[in-house]
Amino acid sequence: MTLANSIELFTNAGVQWLFRYVHVVVGIAWIGLLYYFNFVQVPAFGEMEAAARNNAIDKLASRALWWFRWAAVATVVSGLALLGVQQNDSAYFKSPAGIAISTSILFALTMFVNVWGIIWRNQKVVIANARNVQAGGEADPAAAGAGRAALLASRQNAIYSLPMLALMVGTGHFAYTKGVVLTGGERGAYWAITGVIWILFELNALGVFGKGPGKTRIIYDTHRNAIITGCVYLVAQLAIFKYMLA
Repeated sequence: MTLANSIELFTNAGVQWLFRYVHVVVGIAWIGLLYYFNFVQVPAFGEMEAAARNNAIDKLASRALWWFRWAAVATVVSGLALLGVQQNDSAYFKSPAGIAISTSILFALTMFVNVWGIIWRNQKVVIANARNVQAGGEADPAAAGAGRAALLASRQNAIYSLPMLALMVGTGHFAYTKGVVLTGGERGAYWAITGVIWILFELNALGVFGKGPGKTRIIYDTHRNAIITGCVYLVAQLAIFKYMLA
């Protein structure tokens, strides 16, 4: 018996397994690099001399960012492909399991947009500046602001990642106690509360409430603050899900 036959690779179940496997592997790469940037690279860069930091940005960060942004693409594409072959009907997305995965998708897509629309766009300015300075050129005055904007979005993605992963993994493992299809009122109340918290976080990361350290941005000022905020957000989101839906 071949491996393909043993896992029925050429059936719908087998295709689901393949997409899920790819999704997990590339997702590990994406989130792993997200944690590397936030918990290892940023604190280390803060302790480096300018010349050493510019060299590391040029040689190390630029390579890591390539894998980071394309792992994000692969994660989203494989996740949407998996969703497409699962053949879920509209009733599924009115159930606790369907709302759990939908919430996870909301966080993941927001993180994806942050990667390509904010982090990478601003990191290109930072990398270009590092290379220009190493070549003897003048520093770009916009680089510091670009780096700050990328940092806010990256720290927010780290915060989003905890409830995102919990709800994604929990979709098939939570002990649901309510009916398969929730009422419109139950769903509406859940999405209203979840949506308000989500958009306030995102607006904060975009600098709408200010860009400097402190105030509402204190959650981004250190990686420890981001970890604590992510853990609190995780507990809060699970509590909202549990007591309103599950």
